[in-house]
Amino acid sequence: MTWFKRMAAPKPSGDAKRASVPSGLWTKCPSCGEVSLAEEVSRNLETCGDCGHHFRLDARHRLEGFLDEGSLTEVAAGLLPEDPLEFKDDKDYLSRAKGAAEKAGESEAFLLAKGRLFGRPVVAGSFVFRYMGGSMGSVVGEKIVRAFELGAEARCPVVIFSASGGARMQEGIFSLMQMAKTTVALNRYRSVCQPYISVLTDPTTGGVAASFALLGDVIIAEPGALVGFAGPRVIEQTIRQKLPEGFQRSEFLLEHGVIDMIVPRPELRDAVALLCQHLGAR
Repeated sequence: MTWFKRMAAPKPSGDAKRASVPSGLWTKCPSCGEVSLAEEVSRNLETCGDCGHHFRLDARHRLEGFLDEGSLTEVAAGLLPEDPLEFKDDKDYLSRAKGAAEKAGESEAFLLAKGRLFGRPVVAGSFVFRYMGGSMGSVVGEKIVRAFELGAEARCPVVIFSASGGARMQEGIFSLMQMAKTTVALNRYRSVCQPYISVLTDPTTGGVAASFALLGDVIIAEPGALVGFAGPRVIEQTIRQKLPEGFQRSEFLLEHGVIDMIVPRPELRDAVALLCQHLGAR
């Protein structure tokens, strides 16, 4: 007689599973599938320790990790967007901008700072992609102009990290004007013979790619970054052809001479410092 039968251990419910693993403790890599402690990924500047996949990195974290500790001084933080066109879709523009600021934790789509890189004064800026896709409007354009003006005044290098979907449609022609405005400011800055290092991250597209982002004295891209004017899907629909494998990714662009080098994020600080040392006027 069988006095008992083996019973399967009860499986935890979905709620129990979620309760056993605190939210935000682990990060799964979309490239290799490995799961790592989120804190470890953060220490590695949001890159996977197994395959090197680059997660998107918020602007403030990026600049704090790039500049010497304690040297970051934010510039032009009080600049806020206006609505000269009184643009409205399902929301008016200023309401949408306010919501974007709350989501991103930043007042606009670009963070500008002065600081030091291994003791050397630099001006550095980074796009905030979580703010309306890092789109370039009048405030972003003005901050980039000020970056070059500050670099000229201090006679120091300028480093800009781009991550943008392009011009901000809610500002219409005012956003497109920023392409010319930033390019003119860059040309003025070049009179002081200091390097402008452009770092392209994923994604860098539209009017940002078509202006100052691809005009660096040295153009660096992070591994696997999407860089181009129109996205590959738009291009395929337009030309009705299949694009080559890896088209518009940084490795493809390096092979075809569009960029100068690909540098993994953990090595960027050392690489940019070396470039500034060799290219900066004495």
